[in-house]
Amino acid sequence: MIQVGPYQLRNSLFLAPMVGVSDTPFREICAEQGAGLTVAEMLTSNSELWHNERNRLKRIKPKGSSPHVVQIAGSNPQLMADAAALNAELGADAIDINMGCPAKKVLKKAAGSALLKDSDLVSQILKEIVSRVDVPVTLKIRTGWCPKSRNGVEIAKIAEDSGIQLLTVHGRTRECRFKGQAEYDTIAAIKQAVSIPVIANGDIDSPETAAAVLQHTSADGIMVGRAAQGRPWIFREIEYYLATGSLAPKIDLQTRLELILSHVMKLHSFYGDLKGVWYARKHVAAYVAELAGSREFMKHFNTIETPAEQLKQIQEHFAFLDAYNGAEAA
Repeated sequence: MIQVGPYQLRNSLFLAPMVGVSDTPFREICAEQGAGLTVAEMLTSNSELWHNERNRLKRIKPKGSSPHVVQIAGSNPQLMADAAALNAELGADAIDINMGCPAKKVLKKAAGSALLKDSDLVSQILKEIVSRVDVPVTLKIRTGWCPKSRNGVEIAKIAEDSGIQLLTVHGRTRECRFKGQAEYDTIAAIKQAVSIPVIANGDIDSPETAAAVLQHTSADGIMVGRAAQGRPWIFREIEYYLATGSLAPKIDLQTRLELILSHVMKLHSFYGDLKGVWYARKHVAAYVAELAGSREFMKHFNTIETPAEQLKQIQEHFAFLDAYNGAEAA
């Protein structure tokens, strides 16, 4: 089990902070499905922008017992420390610092993974933030700026010396973005170099991969990102596999339906009828992508404009799938 400050986590399986995906409703669903920790979508450290609706919603604490972790991004040590302190005052249980995002609009502001080019600035930012808040501070990085400059071990040592309590490492450089395969050798080297908990991230899309990455890196836990969208039960699958060495029984249609309905209702409640319907479309698309008739279903589903009709159409589609599977089995 991993301890983050005063918080004992139920397991070492984390949900990654994905912009446009890891909102409060999705974090609640993933926690219900076995994630020991979920991290909020990246939030700018410029608090003057927090009043817009999107940034306001990013700071809402999910229901449940897991710590509320707010991730901030920026490059100005003072502004980032101010943002961390304000989030802590507003109820964040921990602050995560983003030094891993490869997005161009983030890099233009010398934030995210761009910071990995300047170890002195990294040290300044981390020390400033840790000194300003009483809650645990964690950090997410990549293995470096580019394959020729994998300085993850150096940054990890700076993080530990600065008072960072947990480190997540994505097994790619900024230059790699999300292309190619993640490499775990650097994560293993980082784990050997520091004594704080290290979480491995990148291309973990199955229980078997999770187990292999943990064995290869000796990391204290793993973080799942894109593989959780449309499949939040992956956390239960991984937890089961790590405990038993066997694959969990495949999720059945009824369980999947109940989970989707729960998630969609959370979205409607959280965002309101209009935007809740919009956000539900991409999540439902991910949930049904591998199922029969998904293309035709989504073509119609994307035209629906009311919460009640969305719920009705999901139930009807799953009734069709049940009948379809019954016919296939006959």
